[in-house]
Amino acid sequence: MPSLASPSLSGTDVATVRWPALGTTAVLMVTDASARAEARALVDAELDAIDRACSRFRTDSELERVNASAGRFMTVSPLFAEAVQVGLRAAWLTEGAVDPTLGEAIVLAGYSRDFSELEHPRDELSGSGGLRPIIRARRPSGWRLIEIGHDPCGVRIPAGVRLDLGATAKALAADRAAAAVQAATGVGVLVSLGGDIATAGPPYPGGWVIHVTDDHRAGPDAPGQTVTITGGGLATSSTTARRWLRDGREMHHILDPATGQPVQPVWRTATTAASSCVDANIASTAALVQGTPALAWLSGLKLPSRLVRATGEVHRVAGWPDDPSSPQA
Repeated sequence: MPSLASPSLSGTDVATVRWPALGTTAVLMVTDASARAEARALVDAELDAIDRACSRFRTDSELERVNASAGRFMTVSPLFAEAVQVGLRAAWLTEGAVDPTLGEAIVLAGYSRDFSELEHPRDELSGSGGLRPIIRARRPSGWRLIEIGHDPCGVRIPAGVRLDLGATAKALAADRAAAAVQAATGVGVLVSLGGDIATAGPPYPGGWVIHVTDDHRAGPDAPGQTVTITGGGLATSSTTARRWLRDGREMHHILDPATGQPVQPVWRTATTAASSCVDANIASTAALVQGTPALAWLSGLKLPSRLVRATGEVHRVAGWPDDPSSPQA
């Protein structure tokens, strides 16, 4: 996931704030330090709203209420309906590679609580007699059967389906937070949530400088590549940062919807730039699921991307800049 490299811009009034949020790290950068306090409050409000709507880790979230009522139409907030629509759009654009109905599979994989509680990998089902076959949790194309109503605003998921909006909700929150700050303050803003990056308004002179790495917690000296963006979003999906043990088997949070199992390690990291953080996140996540065919898919969509194989080979497509310091395939 990307790690922000602190820009050094003479004469520019820059403010950067970092804090823990949504089980990861939030970073806020604004081009005018006088807007920092208001910007932080606006970002906090967006993060609280998305957490209340979409968290798998709080029993009072709308997501858990809808999952508990599968088969019935449930009235929901406009934000939750938007989050579901974003998840369905991701599934449609990727032909199901990014699937919002993997809730049961991700729980069976052992990701049943906030990742901050899984920081030290351990056996989640000690003595359970082997890994339960996650594939039993799958319902073919369950996302195609989800219904969204607008008067009243509501959602119905099929019986036997469990939503998990984790693949897109964080990116949606980053886009919404950046837009809210820019609309209220007029300043240029960058919001990063665990490396899912959204920007709005005028950038720093010369652009936003971002160091792309396997883990968003790494510093600017970590192996990777430093790039500059002037707008839109940037997202990285990685199989290296969120890992834990389940029945002695190492797991990660990127699942293949076709099997319900963690994706095969063709790519360890995929980074994509797009017009929004949501679109960048959809593409980078789909790339890990697709494996080698992702190179042609991203190229055809003209989405600048950097993909790193499990062996460390770097592939760049659709205009992603070269980095002479990195091995290139």
